[in-house]
Amino acid sequence: MHPVMIEAQNIGKKYRIVQGGYITLRDVLARCIRDPLASFRKKINATYIDPKDFWVLKGVSFKINQGEIVGIIGKNGAGKSTLLKILTRITPPTEGEARIRGKIAALLEVGTGFHSELTGKENIFVNGAILGMTKREIIKNFDEIVEFAGEGVKKFLDMPVKRYSSGMLVRLAFSIAAHLEPDILFIDEVLAVGDDEFQKKCLGKLENIRREKNKTIFFVSHNTSAIQQICDRCLLLSQGKLVKEGKSADVLEYYLNNEGRLNISTSFLIDDTKEAYIETVGLFNENGFSTSRFATYENIYIEIRWTNREGVPITPNIKLINQAGISILLAFDTPADFTGHKKKEKGHYLNRFKIPAHLLNSNYYYLDIALNYHGICYDYKNYALGFSVWDPMDDKCIARGDFKGIRDDIVLWPALECSYEKISK
Repeated sequence: MHPVMIEAQNIGKKYRIVQGGYITLRDVLARCIRDPLASFRKKINATYIDPKDFWVLKGVSFKINQGEIVGIIGKNGAGKSTLLKILTRITPPTEGEARIRGKIAALLEVGTGFHSELTGKENIFVNGAILGMTKREIIKNFDEIVEFAGEGVKKFLDMPVKRYSSGMLVRLAFSIAAHLEPDILFIDEVLAVGDDEFQKKCLGKLENIRREKNKTIFFVSHNTSAIQQICDRCLLLSQGKLVKEGKSADVLEYYLNNEGRLNISTSFLIDDTKEAYIETVGLFNENGFSTSRFATYENIYIEIRWTNREGVPITPNIKLINQAGISILLAFDTPADFTGHKKKEKGHYLNRFKIPAHLLNSNYYYLDIALNYHGICYDYKNYALGFSVWDPMDDKCIARGDFKGIRDDIVLWPALECSYEKISK
């Protein structure tokens, strides 16, 4: 049994919202002289409104064991960064307590602990010391830190960091933190500033830190793909409360469903002024059940109900978009006898598209739906609904063969027809 490294017990954080500006001692004395009985009569001055309490966090409790990578997700303003500041002792909780066992290091904001007038080289020593590294450790790891940061930073190592881009600052800051020897590493959404190549490099480094050194990592990110890839568990915050905790895939699906990004069906307001309009879109599996989660070996069925009000020629189509916002698939309603000039009659229609099994890699996908013909768009629904594809990595996943690793850089992972023969001894 691994020891508990982070334990939060009923953590709450309250701030006071004061409208009308700051109230100084002079203001208070002046008001008391003008109206000494105001507080008893609860008289509210028009300029100063009584402050109100606002709970950023309320009743948050969880435990994290040694060697775990735990992700934390939620909307902006859910309380994620505030929770990290409490755990890293930057700000105290209003109620409850957080117990941390071991040495910690944190990457909470871009350039935190950097001096703008010092060079990149000098900031490695300053920031390393702030994070708890000795001078001997910094000298020992200096070349590796610079190498990990990349050529973009290495070239300008003798330049003041005030001239660095935000991406360069993140590279340098993460490189320093990655070569620490903390028991717990806290990481906020700083990696979102880096480019794709560097983000993948960082995620690989985090995985190595956990696997080789048995360190604990607390990771805040809006990148659900990264959360699913490296995190054992996930915490979901909503309006300052912990609403769900568990396996990353389960929490992410719950989060995306409640955010309205993953839906089994969507109905649209009917616009009778359009010549044709989309009514509903739904997702179904092979058995006809509505779902927004499919295994890689399952067929995905998309049903579109639409109306042709004026009898205009229409070609319904779908566009599939991955989590990075890249369009990866476009499919039209093109039956075998399609001529390109056939007009649809007035009426209500149902189109069913089938995305075959063993085609998509594990990820989150979204659908754009359109009714158009030769450049004329009658109706269009952006991000009409979304679904997730997961890889059970069992014998049914014939596309991956014997390979059992994760390849998040691959969008399509199809089971192609393949034949082989021995042509020599």
